Amino acid sequence: MPDSGGSRAQRAHIPTSGTGPGTDADLRTGPGADGDPTVPHGDAGALAVDPAAPQATAPAGLPEAPVLAAAPGRPGAPGLAGPAAKAARRTGLLVTLVLGGLTALPPLSMDMYLPALPAVTDSLSAPAATIQLTLTACLAGMALGQLVVGPMSDRWGRRKPLLLGMVVYVLATAICALAPTAELLIGFRLLQGLAGAAGIVIARAVVRDLYDGVEMARFFSTLMLISGVAPIIAPLIGGQVLRVTDWRGIFVVLTGVGIALTLVVWKWLHETLPPADRHTGGVADALRTMRGLLADRVFTGYMIAGGLAFAVLFAYISASPFVVQEIYGASPQTFSLLFGLNSIGLIAVGQINGKLLVGRFSLDKVLGFGLAVIVLAAVALLLMTTGVFGEAGLVPVAAGLFVLMSAMGLAMPNTNAQALMRTKHAAGSASALLGTSSFLIGAIASPLVGIAGEETAVPMAVVQVVCAVAAVACFLLLCRPWQRAGREAGGL
Repeated sequence: MPDSGGSRAQRAHIPTSGTGPGTDADLRTGPGADGDPTVPHGDAGALAVDPAAPQATAPAGLPEAPVLAAAPGRPGAPGLAGPAAKAARRTGLLVTLVLGGLTALPPLSMDMYLPALPAVTDSLSAPAATIQLTLTACLAGMALGQLVVGPMSDRWGRRKPLLLGMVVYVLATAICALAPTAELLIGFRLLQGLAGAAGIVIARAVVRDLYDGVEMARFFSTLMLISGVAPIIAPLIGGQVLRVTDWRGIFVVLTGVGIALTLVVWKWLHETLPPADRHTGGVADALRTMRGLLADRVFTGYMIAGGLAFAVLFAYISASPFVVQEIYGASPQTFSLLFGLNSIGLIAVGQINGKLLVGRFSLDKVLGFGLAVIVLAAVALLLMTTGVFGEAGLVPVAAGLFVLMSAMGLAMPNTNAQALMRTKHAAGSASALLGTSSFLIGAIASPLVGIAGEETAVPMAVVQVVCAVAAVACFLLLCRPWQRAGREAGGL
């Protein structure tokens, strides 16, 4: 476990990303810095590795020898001063937005399409069950694609596989817009998911390349803020697109988004994995790496705990439209409002996690608290839906769902951060395993919420309780946080 809450880029000579090669000025270390580059503590998101530049550099246009000053809020910590610090912050914000866009693209691809399902059924003269397979195909592609792209990024670096995935995503999405049959649409939705997985897995790997410890957990919370907005606005965007065109227009919009992200990645997201840290083996080496990761009990514990927490979320997403509208009689507008409020709760708690809790408390303590709240909320929902407290109305059930969803903001970023902190030299493969396990566990749990029909919310609550308790068990039995507490420092 790392013993510092700073970014990895601060402890290695990693250049900041400028606008092109040959435009960066040298950044010199200050007295007593022990050879560490004087990069602001909070601006490591602006960093990227340029193999051709062995020494640290500053963004294009900065003075060759910037004046050093203490980083804001960190007395004695060296940092860039004046225009240098402002430029680094701007670049860091840009990289944050790029990574957020990459992680938001898959939810956009899934959720923008939801309002169009009835129209697709009519347009292609296919049964509803067949058109539902277009969603299943995209989800399966996102799960399996991560297993392919993750090892590729460990071998060839982050940029090339990401750019390849984005180009394939654009082409597959454009063909979806032109698909004349349901079968062809299913096939290219699968390809769209496979290619879109590159954004998910490589965004996490880039975060691991640049950050350690507290800073990594904070960055994941920031990504949650950006990517968490996508499921809220995606159906709204899809509905507005359908007002001016047919369902094919949704894929035209997604094609445009894919093109824009591809251009932004090509111009501003530089390579973050140095050649010295890349794996040179083939498929067999990738499989050995993944087997080694799975043999790490602690990594596997965080991976499964995170996947089970994600299954609780999937159970909510799958069942809540029927629970809120069919069982409790809410209107679609009320459901949309409650769904939005729950998403805001998740995002807000994620920001509290990153801005206030991380760094003051150990990640394991915050994670354990989040999992405990999820268990309590799920048990409360089970008691309400089974009638233990009498006939519960919509308000208490909605309150329980809000608490459960909000606690995800403590569980999800911290399971990712703790797992990836153990995978310094295989971040791509580790990110692939984290993403694939979450999608697969969620996909298995999701259909179970409707096993007793649409007239009861008990299956949803049962699935949530079982998955939440299992997540706590994995965290305690496999991760064993108390064994590492004495060895951790700096709030980790």
